[in-house]
Formats: sequence, structure tokens, C-alpha cells
Amino acid sequence: MEGARTATDADLADLQWVHASVVTEQADHRGGNLFYRREAADAATRLSEAVSDGTAVVGTYDDVVLGYGIATAEKLPDGSLLGRIEALAVVAEARGSGIGEAIMNDMLTRLEATGCFGVDSTALPGDRSTKNFFESFGLKARLLVVHRSF
Repeated sequence: MEGARTATDADLADLQWVHASVVTEQADHRGGNLFYRREAADAATRLSEAVSDGTAVVGTYDDVVLGYGIATAEKLPDGSLLGRIEALAVVAEARGSGIGEAIMNDMLTRLEATGCFGVDSTALPGDRSTKNFFESFGLKARLLVVHRSF
């Protein structure tokens, strides 16, 4: 059975394994290499921080960690809180099992309970399955980042 729960220190090795799996898979996608060099450059430290501050969630199937998410609340200049899904990853072999949905539902519940007025996340361009996944939870594109490599 799939589920989601707050990540603990005991989950760190599993979180790093999931992250490495997803990085390897998505490195060749448009924007993937730069994303992992910039936004996810120090994943080991970020995962450890997210576990410590309680913002990391693990997705499990029969108690085996096969995914994770990181959700934070960002205070905007007007004082309101915007939820941010910084990471959501499920190993390829476990997609479609409900693990991603369990992680997402857990994070959305936490962000709403924190008082966030909404939630943002990111998807690589052309990654239709991720975009469709987010859209199934009501998230829609609001900003595009463009880039040119030299």
C-alpha cells in the first residue's frame, strides 16, 4: 500500500538514492542538466536540511521509500505565505502506483494548514507527464523561464 509521512534521519540514504535515480533519468531532458547544476546542486545538504526542519516527506510502498517531496512556505514582501514544492521525485519503476499522489496530497495539506494562499512548483520543459501530474492537482503554469546556452 502507498503512503506518505514525514522523513526522518533514517530515511536520508533512501532520499539520496531516489534523488540520484531521478537526476540520472532527467539529465538529458531539455533544461535538466542546468536545473541539476543550479537548483539542485547540493542535494545531499538540502535533503538533510529538509529532514531536519520537517519539510521533507517520503513516499512509500509497503513501507519502502520510493519517493520524496520537499514543501516550504515562503513569506512574500506583503506578509502572505506562498507554498513552494521544491522537490517531488519518485523512482521511475514506482510511478503510477499512487506514491506521487500520496506525497503531493501530504504536502498540499501541510502547506494549506500553514496558511499558504497558494502553491508553486516547477517542471522541466517538455516533461508532459510532470506537467499533467501537477495540473491534476490544479497547478497551472504562471511563469516561464527562458535560457540560452553558449
